[in-house]
Amino acid sequence: MLGLLGLRLPPAGFLLLLPFLLLLLPATPAPHRASYKPVIVVHGLFDSSYSFRHLLEYINETHPGTVVTVLDLFDGRESLRPLWEQVQGFREAVAPIMAKAPRGVHLICYSQGGLVCRALLSVMDEHNVDSFISLSSPQMGQYGDTDYLKWLFPTSMRSNLYRICYSPWGQEFSICNYWHDPHHDDLYLNASSFLALINGERDHPNATAWRKNFLRVGRLVLIGGPDDGVITPWQSSFFGFYDANETVLEMEEQLVYLRDSFGLKTLLARGAIVRCPMAGISHTAWHSNRTLYETCIEPWLS
Repeated sequence: MLGLLGLRLPPAGFLLLLPFLLLLLPATPAPHRASYKPVIVVHGLFDSSYSFRHLLEYINETHPGTVVTVLDLFDGRESLRPLWEQVQGFREAVAPIMAKAPRGVHLICYSQGGLVCRALLSVMDEHNVDSFISLSSPQMGQYGDTDYLKWLFPTSMRSNLYRICYSPWGQEFSICNYWHDPHHDDLYLNASSFLALINGERDHPNATAWRKNFLRVGRLVLIGGPDDGVITPWQSSFFGFYDANETVLEMEEQLVYLRDSFGLKTLLARGAIVRCPMAGISHTAWHSNRTLYETCIEPWLS
């Protein structure tokens, strides 16, 4: 019948070879999927990488294929080590990740880890951080009685803790590195071996270089809220802090901002500071709250 229509069947040998010939044809290109920048997560006081399993799950769902590294350093009680020691350890861990990411990386840094990350941005000359996401971190310091403090210094209250924290041996504890007593500002400025330095509140030979390094960051995302229960005042997460009367002054009223001592004013002027306050979240829930992630973190993970 086919012959009557003028059509000829291909030889039987050709039919046998057809599957193999098809293998030689160029493959159809796979649909393009966006490539996301690597994410580095730094934990807080008494934490470990396990605490961030929910955050890791959220990132994998919304940004599949993203390389996420939750750094497993200074876990548990080791997080009480002096912060400069921790900065050096985390620096050695993040440098190779940054070197393999020519388009840059994102930092998500929780609680005390937010101060570690800010110091990293200051001391690393060639960092390539796109978004620095500070997750409920006491960026202007801590001045509050918490369970952590009561466990560490059971006989002290916040009103007299400066006697310990502003001593040489007190500065050997991470939490004392950012203890900021508004009633003893002179002692803080003279004794603080960490926060006063990264804030540019005390002169040191690296101040200009650290400011230049910090301003390499693409975006600073500040997250916190009034129901945190640990960060005191909670506005410290947004660079606000108490004055001598324990009235909270917002970031724009702080001397470190007005003097632009480490670059805050410059960042805000170029539109590189994002503030994301959220009520109803306790301190230990920031990295597991899905709504918080979708609102304040996910939009900046390019």
